[in-house]
Amino acid sequence: MKRIQFERPTEYYDEQLLPIDEQICALLQQRKKISNHNPGYPPFEYIERWANLYGLYEDYLKSVFGTLRSEELYKPQIEPNGFRMHIPVLKSIENDGYLYTVTSVRQYENASVITLTADWDVTIDSSTNLHNRRHFDLQIEGDYDCRMDRWEGNSGDSSYHFVVSPPLPDEISGMEFRFVEYRRPFKEQPTGYEIRMIP
Repeated sequence: MKRIQFERPTEYYDEQLLPIDEQICALLQQRKKISNHNPGYPPFEYIERWANLYGLYEDYLKSVFGTLRSEELYKPQIEPNGFRMHIPVLKSIENDGYLYTVTSVRQYENASVITLTADWDVTIDSSTNLHNRRHFDLQIEGDYDCRMDRWEGNSGDSSYHFVVSPPLPDEISGMEFRFVEYRRPFKEQPTGYEIRMIP
């Protein structure tokens, strides 16, 4: 999913704000370090108190703290470029009526792409639909950045496409792909369920 490039909304800037804005950045860094990359979200009572104390709107503060939780979304994204080859995987796991499959890894010069597909029989359980779809995060041991690029699905099947950078080696035997399930996007509310595949 390509991110739209942010453009400066105005040319105006009051230079008197510079030391305050720099202090805000320093506090953001301090908050990130103390939270150990798990920013959480303040209780609404705190937000209400701060809004009253500092003369700010509650919904504005709620939005600010919501944005602090999503820093990961703003990390520079690698877009796969220069297709090289497919690496066959052909692994499937069945669990609780779902068949999960990874058929191959697409190798690019700057990244790899792994697609996890899920198939199920909608005639058995009509409640299984797009509205309660599952959310997965891909984890690979080593210094790999894995992000879900896109999701697509219909009744009875769905696909999760992950971009991995740097690219995986062409020989992936023995590497483990861990797809960790969450109830909500952005790694929220882990279900405790994992799909592990070793090519």
